[in-house]
Amino acid sequence: MNQITELRAGAALFDLDGTLVATEHRSRAAWTRLFTTHGLPCDDALLATFVGRRGQESLAEYVHLFPGHTVDELFDEAVGYLNGPDSPPPYPVPGAAELIARLHAGGVPIAVVTSGLREHATALLELVGGADLFKALITAEDVATGKPSPEGYLAGLAALGVAPADTVAFEDAPAGIAAAKAAGLRCIGITTTHDAEALGAADSAVADLTGISWQTVEVG
Repeated sequence: MNQITELRAGAALFDLDGTLVATEHRSRAAWTRLFTTHGLPCDDALLATFVGRRGQESLAEYVHLFPGHTVDELFDEAVGYLNGPDSPPPYPVPGAAELIARLHAGGVPIAVVTSGLREHATALLELVGGADLFKALITAEDVATGKPSPEGYLAGLAALGVAPADTVAFEDAPAGIAAAKAAGLRCIGITTTHDAEALGAADSAVADLTGISWQTVEVG
């Protein structure tokens, strides 16, 4: 992958967790607590299977380890840990608020495509200027199948009324990159939660969103 600082595109679709707002540290804490509370081992390899995906879909792969519990019950328990008073706070990815403000001010169509829930996403977006800066917010409730399915990104394109060729996606996880590429998008990997090698399917990679210049092209 190439390191990039300048982009030419007419629209942008952003993942949220790990891309605009750093949340992986608190998600890892919540999932770890869920497994260990039930007496189950939890390591980095297991936690990696949750990154960039809808929590319920990841949990469905492990629900057999929790006899007597459903996916929905376990997900609600994990969300409780995530929103608990001892959960470490999220913070903006460097450069995210500035890039979003610049694109919004320039009239560039932008949207969020996240595996998280709408309430969670709306709250996190306050850290980068607010949900009102985006023309669309595609969340876990809006799709039948989460990432790596392209459904969310296709919905984002439709909501903005733009073509894949005119649009760039920003993602921090392999599942999200796979979803963006399956939707026909150019994808920039953000190495906040994975190293560049793990994001090898992306077209380019950056450490964060600082120093990115944007040249708007007319969308067709």
